[in-house]
Order: sequence, then structure tokens, then C-alpha cells
Amino acid sequence: MSRKEVSKGADNYSTPGLRGVQTTSLFRAVNPELFIKPNKPVMAFGLITITLCVGYLGYLHAMKEDQQLYEAIDSDGERLMRRKASKWE
Repeated sequence: MSRKEVSKGADNYSTPGLRGVQTTSLFRAVNPELFIKPNKPVMAFGLITITLCVGYLGYLHAMKEDQQLYEAIDSDGERLMRRKASKWE
């Protein structure tokens, strides 16, 4: 075994993840997250974005409760708060 073969084999084990393993191009195309180096600014941006989206959905859910009431005026002219009724009920 030559010196190049020994050092090449050692490099395969020193490379983290699957970047040093012999794989097919199809496997690399289907699983790029296994071979791409992590990018911390992109991960931080994604985490902030997902957090804001979930927060916004929670806000919309909380505001949905307030939208089910509306102010109505009955035949006597009094203002009443009524719950919206569905057309399907």
C-alpha cells in the first residue's frame, strides 16, 4: 500500500459526516443536507422566521375569539353584543 492510499483513507475518516464517503450523484442530489456545511446565519434567519410565523398564527387564533362577537341593535333600539352564527348551523 502506497503512502497516498494510506493518507487518502485517513482523510475519509477525518472528514465529518458523509462528505468523505463514496456515494452516487443521485444520493447527493436527494440528500444535500448531509453534504453541505452548516450555515449559521441562514439557520438563525430560518429560526427567527419560523418563530415569527408561529407567533403570527397564534396571534390570529387569539384574535379569532374577538371576531365572533358583534354589536347589534334590537327592535327597541338597545345595543346588544351577539355571537356570530354560522350559516351552516
